[in-house]
Amino acid sequence: MELALVVAVVMIALIFDYTNGFHDAANAIATSVSTRALTPRTALFLAAVMNLLGALISEGVASTIGSGIITPSVDAHGMTVVFSGLIGAITWNLITWRLGLPSSSSHALIGGLIGAGLAASVTVHWSVIISKVAIPMVLSPLIGFCLAYAVMVALLWIFRRARPYKVNRGFRAGQSVSAAAMAFGHGLQDAQKTMGVIVLALVTAGLHEGSDVPLWVKLAAAIAIALGTYSGGWRIMRTLGRRVIKLDPARGVAAELTASSVLYVMAIGLHAPVSTTHTISAAIMGVGATRRLSAVRWGVAGNIVLAWVLTIPMAAAVAAGMYWVSALVLP
Repeated sequence: MELALVVAVVMIALIFDYTNGFHDAANAIATSVSTRALTPRTALFLAAVMNLLGALISEGVASTIGSGIITPSVDAHGMTVVFSGLIGAITWNLITWRLGLPSSSSHALIGGLIGAGLAASVTVHWSVIISKVAIPMVLSPLIGFCLAYAVMVALLWIFRRARPYKVNRGFRAGQSVSAAAMAFGHGLQDAQKTMGVIVLALVTAGLHEGSDVPLWVKLAAAIAIALGTYSGGWRIMRTLGRRVIKLDPARGVAAELTASSVLYVMAIGLHAPVSTTHTISAAIMGVGATRRLSAVRWGVAGNIVLAWVLTIPMAAAVAAGMYWVSALVLP
């Protein structure tokens, strides 16, 4: 197999990682910026650093992506499948970023791999997809919503006699910690997905065995997602931070700590590649619902849910189309 094809696929995977960073930067910092706890540039820098650190901690999610979604053949045909899956994910990321919709880069990647795999008639591991992707995809936002609601109710009761000014000042300071925790969880989840794809490409090329992640792959993916995060995701940040609900510092802390906890459990405990976007969006809706249900702008929330539903099939369709075009062009 030509080395140039392997290098091209690895570079495209890192480009996806970069788009993941700027697409999902809002996940970690939207609440802290919208409440003015942090300036946008400070929040982006903090998110970039924590994304970098989170990406280097674990390999569980990378293993699921690298060996659990599809098994392409070990030849140029297999590399075409991986390439097409990445193109499908990147295309959907760019479309939803342009529209300002916080869709899931994780599910775009998984949808791309599924679509390319089906088009190429390679083995698609549906049991893993159901247990590690579909079920956590549904559970993580539900848990995020309910847990964030419960945490916010508890905070309202604990601080019911405190002065609002002092409470807001304390929680505004606490948002630096909660934003860092959320960014760390994003690196723990999303950078690992790119690591898994690169390992899949290396195995397909016959250059690597097993699902362990080489150090250079970890560093490359971690740096790419950190750079993407620092470049910012202003469109999506506005949607999460302002359009879903007007957040105060206490609700920002509750949403971020809840969402990051869900991400840690899913990544370290279950090795499940869940969506940081789904989780934090649901947590924001959960804390907002403690005011009253009408406080959440459900029309905007509905558009977000629509993007969630469309992500896997649309990325899969683009990837399948890319595979068929590549099959015609490449020898």
